[in-house]
This record gives sequence, structure tokens and C-alpha cells, in this order.
Amino acid sequence: MTDMATIEGLCKRRGFIYRSSEIYGGFNGFFDYGPLGVELKNNIKQAWWKDFVHGRDDMVGLDASIIMHPDVWRASGHVEGFSDPMVDCKESKLRFRADQIFFAEVKVSGETIGYVSVLEDEQMQAEAEKKAGELKRKLSKQGEMEPVVLKNYMDAKPEEYALIPSPATGNAGTLTPPRDFNLMFQTYVGALRDETAIAYLRPETAQGIFADFKNIVDTSRVKIPFGIAQIGKAFRNEITPRNFIFRSREFEQMEIEYFISPHDDWRKLHREWIDAFKKWFVSIGIPAERLGEDVHPQEKLAHYAKACTDITLHFPHGLQELQGIAVRGDFDLTQHQNASGKTLEYFDEARKEKYLPHVIEPSLGVDRTFLAIMTAAYCEDEVPNDKGQAEKRVVLKFSPRVAPYKAAVFPLVKNKPELMERAAAIFAKLRRRWNVFFDASGAIGRRYRRQDEIGTPFAITVDFQTIEDGTVTLRDRDTTNQVRLSESELIARLSEAIDV
Repeated sequence: MTDMATIEGLCKRRGFIYRSSEIYGGFNGFFDYGPLGVELKNNIKQAWWKDFVHGRDDMVGLDASIIMHPDVWRASGHVEGFSDPMVDCKESKLRFRADQIFFAEVKVSGETIGYVSVLEDEQMQAEAEKKAGELKRKLSKQGEMEPVVLKNYMDAKPEEYALIPSPATGNAGTLTPPRDFNLMFQTYVGALRDETAIAYLRPETAQGIFADFKNIVDTSRVKIPFGIAQIGKAFRNEITPRNFIFRSREFEQMEIEYFISPHDDWRKLHREWIDAFKKWFVSIGIPAERLGEDVHPQEKLAHYAKACTDITLHFPHGLQELQGIAVRGDFDLTQHQNASGKTLEYFDEARKEKYLPHVIEPSLGVDRTFLAIMTAAYCEDEVPNDKGQAEKRVVLKFSPRVAPYKAAVFPLVKNKPELMERAAAIFAKLRRRWNVFFDASGAIGRRYRRQDEIGTPFAITVDFQTIEDGTVTLRDRDTTNQVRLSESELIARLSEAIDV
């Protein structure tokens, strides 16, 4: 498993992702997708839409407005309850999410000698133990140190706040008690800037689906069970955005609200959605053995939820949620029906009854999926160079479904017009179907390495034999194996790998 700094460095170096407004020092929690990044991101969204909207008979799409009537967010509970617990360090002026701070009491031979604190990550236990050892040495305490047991800052007792050191400074007594911080970005609509003009950038795409539920039922030939799918931007004023694009302030969601009858077997349908998405992740290049499941215990579910299971993945910063699939009951439609005064009931012709449908919600972040694919694809290995010697290479083993470039076309040399002309003709033919790259600069081995590092699955070399018999060399990125194919065989081979 590579670290986040390596992934982030490759993304910057190869034009996948830049920090937003970088020439002005950047803007924390915001990112720009470069030429390769926007291709990969669009391919992820297109694969999702193809499989879960066009590939199903029970799904329709929606693109709701980013700014909606503020009553939408009052009804959904976001105005009152969409918050994270915030903690300030009074000395460093840094701000943290309280649930990302962990602390431990340091005990030596039964005596408490102080506290240590760390920020949540994969190495936090080791870091806390190291800090505890340093505290013991600093205070010259003799005896056996007891095991360091980390607790979340949210579980700290009020009398412990003054004893827990700040993760920023290491000094005790500088952290404030946790307090709620609403995550919605507030804006104003219209010419006035008063309470009547307040609106919000949406913190999720789901509420647009619920608000438009009745419109879609009335204007489309949909029958329960059916789903509404949406891809769109969402905005959350995260207290401490971190871990690159894993948690940012502007992000994109691919979200489905799947409406079912209160009489349906929601457990069976929930399981089907979990299995469907695990299969889909494999189809875009994430190995099945790297995907896990985290079933939320009943006591940690939202008050309206019947169940929630996260599909998990080992990211560079640890085992984390990749996707959440929740069973939300009829909470959302009930809230909007009560707040708007408009009936959102569905008439079930088969049962001859009206009811508010229940919902299963598979919610997935585009940016988090992007990071998952980068994490799964990154590889360092050795391959023979032009002289047959082993040479280290960095390769992104993207699935052809989502790779930014599907293939690269190389004329063997650029000073032979007949090779350049033939390579250009093949390139023109291929680019009518796929996004392909043309490169005539440098040694052929160096061109291979450049394409390996950006994840191009196939390289096509046009050489002197091409002029004689029309065949080209097709190189596979992962195995580096090469075969000679005619143009028709080449297109068939590429289509088989890419158009799945």
C-alpha cells in the first residue's frame, strides 16, 4: 500500500489533480481536476450511469438544482441538525473535528501522570504510545507503563478538557469543549441580504430527489419499486478537510434513491444493492478482495434508519468508507409532505392502496471513488528496458473502462513520412471511437513508460513491417506482452477490452 503523499504527487505531476487556486497559495478543501483527472472522473460517472441507469429497467435520472428553497433544508433537518462537533485550540488557533481527536490517560504503576492526544489515522495507536513513553521519560517516572487506551474526545468528561493536550501544540488546557458547527454553506438569493434572502448550497443531492419525487411519478411511467439516480455537486463546510480528496468541501455525488413498498422485503433488496455495487467496483478496477463491509450497529443508526452498511476499502490513510448503502424508511418523504402540505403518497395499482414509499439509498462520492481507483491502480514494478536490463517503473493499472486514454499510437520513428502518415491514419480511425493519444517523441521505451504512468492500457506501434503487411504491434500495459495484429483485429481486440 502506497502512502497518500505518493498518490498526491503523481496526481499533480501527471495532471490528474491540482490544488485549487494554487498560484495564490491554494484553498483548503478545494481541488481542480486536470486534463487526465477530468477524463478519469467523467469515465467513472459514465460507467456508473451506464450500469445503474441505462442498464436497468427500474431507474430514471434527475439533475436537480444546487440551490433549492431553504424550506427543503428545514424539512430535511439540515438547518437544525446537519453539524459536526467542533473544537478550537486557543493557542494555535487551529480548528478540529472533535470526533477526530483521540486521547488517552497515561498511567505508570497505577498513577496517572498525564494525558496524550492524537488525530485519527491508521498510526494513531503507535503515535499515542510513543507520546506516552516520551511523557514518562520527561517526568522521570519509574515503573511499568500501563497499556495506552485511546478514547474519542467526544467521550471525554468535562473535568478532563483541561487535562487533554492539543494535537497542535501538545499543551494541555488549550482545547475548547465540543460545540456544534453547521456544515452548510450559506448564501443569499436576490438583491437583499437579510434573513428572508438566506439560501444554502446543497450539502447532498438526495433532497432534490425527494422534492421532485411527485413530479417524476406524475410525468414518468415508473412503478414501485423504482429508483431515481442523480450525479451532482454538493458542498460541506468541513471543519478539517484532509486526506487529499477523501474529504473535501466541494465534491460530487452519484446517488440513488430506490423507492420500495412498505410491504417489500427491504433486507433482501438492501443485500442486492450491496452486492450490485461490490460487483460494479470490480468492473472499474478495484479488486474484490480489497472490498469489505461495515454493518452499522443498531445503536449507531440515525433515528429514522432501519439499516446501513458501508462498503469499505483500505485507502492510504487506513480502512475507510467507500460507499454507504442505507435503508431510510419513509422519513424523507414524510418530512417533505408535512412541511410542504403537498401529498407525496404513491398509489399502488396492484394493491389498490396509497402509501409513502420507503427508500434504500446507495450513496457514493465521485471523488472518493476516484481516490479508490488511484489507490488500487498504483503499482511499482520492474520491466526490461530497450537494452534488456531491469528498470523500475510506476504504472497505474486502470481498468480500460475508466482509463483516461484507452490506447496510445506510436510511429516507430518520426523522420519517416510513410510511418508518420500510417500512424496518423490509425490514430484518426481509433479516436472516432475512443480517447487515444499520439506520441512520436523519444525512444519507444520512454514512450511506453510515460503511458504506463498515466494508466494507458494499450500501446500501438507502427513500424516498417506495418508498411509491408498492414500489421501493428499491440503492447499490453500490465504484462508488457506484445502481439502483431491487423487493423481489423486491433479494433476488435480493443473493443473487447474497453466496451464492456
